[in-house]
Amino acid sequence: MAVGQDTIRLKNPSFEDIPRRGTPGYTQLSGWTDCTLYKFTGESPVDIHPGKFWNNNLPASDKKTYLGMVVRDNYTWESVTQLLEKPLQAGKCYTLSLNLAKSNIYISYSHITQKEANYNTPIVLRIYGSNYPCHETVLLAESDPVKNESWQIYSFDFMPKSDLNYITFQAFYKVPIMVPYNGNILVDGCGYILQKACPGEPPLAVAKPKLPPHKSRPNKKVDPPKTQKPIADVPSKNVNKPYNPKILKELNRNNLKKGQIIEIKNLLFKADTFTIEKASYPILEDVYQFLLHNPDVIVEVGGHTNNIPSEDYCNALSTARAKAVTEYLIQKGVNPAKIQFKGYGKSKPIADNKTASGRLKNQRVELKILSIDS
Repeated sequence: MAVGQDTIRLKNPSFEDIPRRGTPGYTQLSGWTDCTLYKFTGESPVDIHPGKFWNNNLPASDKKTYLGMVVRDNYTWESVTQLLEKPLQAGKCYTLSLNLAKSNIYISYSHITQKEANYNTPIVLRIYGSNYPCHETVLLAESDPVKNESWQIYSFDFMPKSDLNYITFQAFYKVPIMVPYNGNILVDGCGYILQKACPGEPPLAVAKPKLPPHKSRPNKKVDPPKTQKPIADVPSKNVNKPYNPKILKELNRNNLKKGQIIEIKNLLFKADTFTIEKASYPILEDVYQFLLHNPDVIVEVGGHTNNIPSEDYCNALSTARAKAVTEYLIQKGVNPAKIQFKGYGKSKPIADNKTASGRLKNQRVELKILSIDS
């Protein structure tokens, strides 16, 4: 009989707090301990975005705020830690998913030149386990350098060799480090740490965590998208054969180029929510099949709204809808490294918001071709 899946919930997994730039001496972050003062005296702590500072304006991918961390050209870096509700156990396998991005503009001061510098060099996220706060005892996982400038879902698998009570998220340089440099990484939407079957073991019985009820009215928090049920198995052959979209005719490989934007028409959500209507599954099947048959293509799912609600609400809803589509496609089998998501709110209208028909056109989801081999 399969052992039940163990779930470890993180405190404040979406880094909800008052938006602020890191200020020396102010290190409180709800649910987390900022490690700056433990590591580097005099350096500023982590940033809480979006606050329209450092020239970063990316909306949160989950709820209202998210974490921003940097590495610096004086060989210092930022990290946060927390005590787990129950320890990671030796010999068990776990998985953790979270949303990562990089801001192309992140203006601060260089410690070397004492002048303004753009902290935009890609860096990695390291995940450590330990039995003490801010200790880097065991490196559990490390991302590739994060280059995507819209949110992308990253998943990490690890198996600790000893029991571990603390987890630490650390911004770090790509190694080997020839010369320290300035870079940033943005972190949001951490999921649960879930126990999984180790290689060679039978699948674990899944015990789904209870999620709070969704509320989606203006000025309310927007909860993470519900997982959509896959509607088809991943094809095991003929992946590289050309695929002709049945509905989304614009998604034709021969006519696509980098930077092109295609609206996913007939993609419907329940009113004022990010719950995908079942009537939208056929159009998403087109997108899924296209991405499956074109593994060299990288896309961004962009969410847009009309201009009626507040800016914060529009940013949250558009991001949540883009994330829901992204998670749906990943659940079906799309490589997470090939798809990103971003909420644009009401910043990019394509029609007049003064009319009902114009507002309906503006409330949309699009695919942007980020990369394609020609």
